[in-house]
Amino acid sequence: MEDHSVCSTHMPAGNKASVRKTSHESHVPSFSRMSSKWKLSYKFKKQIQLIEESFNDTSDGGQKIEIQSRTRFYHMIHFINFLCFSAEVLEAIENVILDVLKSLAQNRAPVLTVARRSDWRNIEFKDSVGLQMIPHYTTKQIRSDCPRSAPKFALMLKILSMIYKMVQSNTYATKRDIYYSDTLLFGSQSVVDNIINDISCMLRIPRRSLHVLSTTKGFVAGNLSYTEEDGTKVNCTCSATAVTVPSNVQGIKNLISHAKFMLIVEKDATFQRLLDDDFCNKLSPCIMITGRGIPDLNTRLLVRKLWDSFQIPIFTLMDADPHGVEIMCIYKYGSVSMSFEAHHLTVPSIKWLGLLPSDLQRLNIRKDALIPFTKRDQNKLASIQKRPYIACQPTWKKELEIMEASKLKAEIQVLTSLSSDYLSRVYLPNKLQFGGWV
Repeated sequence: MEDHSVCSTHMPAGNKASVRKTSHESHVPSFSRMSSKWKLSYKFKKQIQLIEESFNDTSDGGQKIEIQSRTRFYHMIHFINFLCFSAEVLEAIENVILDVLKSLAQNRAPVLTVARRSDWRNIEFKDSVGLQMIPHYTTKQIRSDCPRSAPKFALMLKILSMIYKMVQSNTYATKRDIYYSDTLLFGSQSVVDNIINDISCMLRIPRRSLHVLSTTKGFVAGNLSYTEEDGTKVNCTCSATAVTVPSNVQGIKNLISHAKFMLIVEKDATFQRLLDDDFCNKLSPCIMITGRGIPDLNTRLLVRKLWDSFQIPIFTLMDADPHGVEIMCIYKYGSVSMSFEAHHLTVPSIKWLGLLPSDLQRLNIRKDALIPFTKRDQNKLASIQKRPYIACQPTWKKELEIMEASKLKAEIQVLTSLSSDYLSRVYLPNKLQFGGWV
C-alpha cells in the first residue's frame, strides 16, 4: 500500500531532476575514479600485477602458469564488473543527494520524485512481459517542507545512506534487518518495504543491486542442483524436506536439471503432501516450488531464472478461489507495485493446471465440501475480471465465470473427499498426461 501522507504532483518521468540514467551504456566510470572512490587502488594494482606476472612467466613449460593466469584473469574480470556496477549505484545515490544539496543552496525545499507504482494508469500489459510500467509514468513528490511527507523524505534519505554504506563495503542486509536497526524510527516493516521499492524504482536499479535482500519463505524440491554464490553446492532431491529458496537467486550458477516440467504449488501443506507422496519421481522428473501463499521476491526470481535456464513447461496448482487466481497471476503476469521489475519477475507462459472451477463440476465434488463466497471474494473476483490480461485468456475468463455463477470456492484439499491420495495418484497424472490445463 502506498504512503498517502505525500504532497503530490503529476509530471512526466522525463522531468525528474533526481533520477539519472544508470545503465552500463550511459556511463562507465574510469578505473582511477573507482580506485579513489573505493580506496582499493592497492588491491586493484596488485591484481593487475599478478595477471601481468602470470602471463609473462614461462617457467614449467608455461602450462601450469597459463591455467593460473586464466583463473586470475577471470577473477579480475569479475572484480572489475563488480566495481563498475557498484560505482554506478553509488553515483546514482550521489546524484540524488547532490540535487538535495543544490536545492538547499538555492533556498528551495528539497524534494524526491518517485513513481506512482500502484496506479493502474502507469501500467500497461504486454503478452510477452506481463504488467510493466509505462515509460512516461505519473509521479509524486516527497517534499521536505510538507508536514505530511517530510517524515518519509527523511526516512528515504536515511535508507539511501544505509544502502550507500552497504554498497561501499560490499555487505548486504535484508529489509527486516533495516527495519530492526531502528524500529522506533521506521515504525513498521511495511514502511521500510515501501521505501525500498520506491528507491529501487526511482534509481532504476534492481533491489538486489542495492544490496538489500528479501527474506525468503519459499521452498524448492525435485530434480535440480545448483551452486550458490559462496560456492555451496545444493541438491534439491525430492524428499520429505525441501530446500529453502536461496536469498541471492541472481548469484546461483551451474544449474542442472533433467526435469520435464515445473509445478508451482500455492500452499505449503499441499507442497509437503506431494513431497510425502514422492510425486517428483513417480510420474516424471520435475521441479516443485511453493511461495507458501503470496510469493516473495526471491521465489518469483527463482521461477523466472529456472524458466530462462531450462525452458520447460510451468504449471500452477492453486485453490479454486479468487485468492488462488490472484497468486497465479502474480507469478504469470506480475504485480502492479513491482511492475518496474517485470522483465525479471514474470513468466507469461505459465499454465493453470488446477484446481479449476470446472473440475469441481467434472469430478462431482459434493456441494457441502465447497465454501460459499464472502463479500471480499466477490470483490476480488470482480477486480481480477477487469484486468487487461483476462481479455486475452478466453479459457481463464470462462473458468472465472463458472466461479462467479456458483459463488462457491474450494481448497485443493477438497480432493481428499474422493480419496486420500487422489491429488498425486489420479488428479495430477491425468491432468499432465491429457493436457488438462488452461
